[in-house]
Amino acid sequence: MVEIQVIQKDDENFEVTVKASTTTVHTVALTTNYYQKLTGGKVTPETLIEKSFEFLLDRESNTMILSRFDLPVIGEYFPEYEKTITTRL
Repeated sequence: MVEIQVIQKDDENFEVTVKASTTTVHTVALTTNYYQKLTGGKVTPETLIEKSFEFLLDRESNTMILSRFDLPVIGEYFPEYEKTITTRL
């Protein structure tokens, strides 16, 4: 069982702790524009980031996820990210 905890640190930065066989901590930047593009404001930024980590964890272990990144970077590694995440919200 994997546990994902998202804490907003400031306007655009979030700390994400992933508790799995190894616990990892990640800093994720999310701009208001990108948040609106993906969610239309229908879920919280924390929910978007949590679902984004679920997306990543379906594809790789938490130890493989970058320790610091801007949320749009996921789409550079996984082109299906934006389409998939909007259906998960």
